[in-house]
Amino acid sequence: MTATQTQKLDVGDTAPDFTLPRDGGGEVSLHDLRGKIVVLFFYPKDDTSGCTMEAIDFTAALEAFAKAGAEVLGISPDPVSKHDKFKAKHDLKVTLLSDEEKTTLQAYNVWVEKSMYGRKYMGVERSTFVIDPEGKIARVWRKVKVKGHVDEVLAFVQSMQ
Repeated sequence: MTATQTQKLDVGDTAPDFTLPRDGGGEVSLHDLRGKIVVLFFYPKDDTSGCTMEAIDFTAALEAFAKAGAEVLGISPDPVSKHDKFKAKHDLKVTLLSDEEKTTLQAYNVWVEKSMYGRKYMGVERSTFVIDPEGKIARVWRKVKVKGHVDEVLAFVQSMQ
């Protein structure tokens, strides 16, 4: 394990850079978004109930995030082809990035051991990071409960102006 995998990122830390494939083709690099507020929401899996609700909520608030100068990106280990189907099925407008190698998930320390029904497995801990225009982490939510979360993130982003 590298240092970035064992340490939790916190407010004030430099956000780990990444370049990941995006839905619809192409790539997104964090360093290309410098100067903007970036909201990264890490979620376990396309087309599951909590993840679908979260993506729909972020889509509904996209215009408000844009007005606040923020770019919203969802990241999961699902392949781009699955993201494309997920977006089409639920009419999602939020940009979804694919981290099949889990390097970004590990850099943000959201690829963690989970437990369900006594069985341990590796998976994504639902988390959201707000990155300021200088590339520093401004706020972190871990173990996110979906209901009301997007409103809380939006209020924080709006308070940054």
